[in-house]
Amino acid sequence: MNIHSGDNVFYITDKNGEKIAHITYQIESDEVIIANSTFVDPSLRGQGVAKLLLDRLANHARENNLKIRPLCSYVVKAFERYDEYSDIKL
Repeated sequence: MNIHSGDNVFYITDKNGEKIAHITYQIESDEVIIANSTFVDPSLRGQGVAKLLLDRLANHARENNLKIRPLCSYVVKAFERYDEYSDIKL
């Protein structure tokens, strides 16, 4: 699955170029971004797509020395569940 990037979003498209999964964020400050929305089309659910998107956002945060403030419920739960995000969670 190819993850594309846009303005404050990482997303996956179907074969027609329609977005079928995304994770969006807002810039809070020079050091913090807010993960505010995660969506995965029902046809992709249960395949770890949301985590792939969060991993891409996490890599973006690490590459840019940012912390992530979780606002969307998926990211809140993922930050509680997985220790791998401890270096970037706020």
